[in-house]
Amino acid sequence: MAGAAAALALLQTRALGVTILDRLVLAILLGAAVRTTWPLPAALEPGVAFAATPLLEGAIVLLGAAVDLPLLVRAGPVLLIAIGGLVGIGLAVGYVIGRLLQLPPRLAALVATGNAICGNSAIAALAPVIGATTAEVSSAIAFTAVLGVGVVLGLPLLIVPLGLSDYQFGVLAGMSVYAIPQVLATAMPVSALAAQVGTLVKLVRVMMLGPVIVAVSAIRTRRARRPASDGIEAAARPSPPTRPLPWFLLGFLGLAALRTAGMIPELIAGRLASASGLLTLVAMAGLGLGVDLRELRRAGPRVSIAAGLAMVALVMGGVLSIRLLRIA
Repeated sequence: MAGAAAALALLQTRALGVTILDRLVLAILLGAAVRTTWPLPAALEPGVAFAATPLLEGAIVLLGAAVDLPLLVRAGPVLLIAIGGLVGIGLAVGYVIGRLLQLPPRLAALVATGNAICGNSAIAALAPVIGATTAEVSSAIAFTAVLGVGVVLGLPLLIVPLGLSDYQFGVLAGMSVYAIPQVLATAMPVSALAAQVGTLVKLVRVMMLGPVIVAVSAIRTRRARRPASDGIEAAARPSPPTRPLPWFLLGFLGLAALRTAGMIPELIAGRLASASGLLTLVAMAGLGLGVDLRELRRAGPRVSIAAGLAMVALVMGGVLSIRLLRIA
């Protein structure tokens, strides 16, 4: 699948003289088309899962070798404020949209949190805290994969109309795309700088999951301890376990620190970046093979509309933050 995508991208460039669809995008589209059209043999599922997750995580680690940290953090505390503010606004707007569409409170909270922070991981982390049912979790997650791929494919189309620089697009991708691997898939076709900026911005966004979960847990615990109408105090919910930072993010930051300290030569950094690109291509094929477009129908129209509108609001908020705070 990855080879076919690379071949199609090459043929496209030679025939048209310009690259309209990058090979990463083609890999996702081909994979999704195959998964939606033909049943995937069970024997291939482990390979697809390996390509879509561990392989892509490895690509993220290698990408750290090409990072110039001083360049990426040039926006300073302004960018941190923008990320925190957008996450808070995304949570509120997403929840309000869900409730206006008459989603149950817990389902609306799952959709809003997944959209504002980090997709499936946020949904899975919040579910036990708010007592979400299996059906609610499944409904929230079902649309995430399809919408996430849609954002990967559609977000780069905003670069020219909005006049975004590579740095600004990296910030926008990190602020709006669901998962870190999807940020890489979105920004890598634009430039290495966009991918690096997007990864770091997304890292900050992911790290906000902990405070959000703790805050929600504290609010629910306080409510549970209030005397009930019959005078009996409800039992408080236990606090959720803390989750360590993913290994691939630690690897990314470690290589980025070594690169910034001058401990990784330019030649080796270039080769590691090239290897990251090849691994990403294979991973995008695996990511596409994990997307069944029929999940849109199964998720239900109200969940789909709520997640879609919340994503549009998040992207608009990201663009507005970049403009107002003059992030360049």
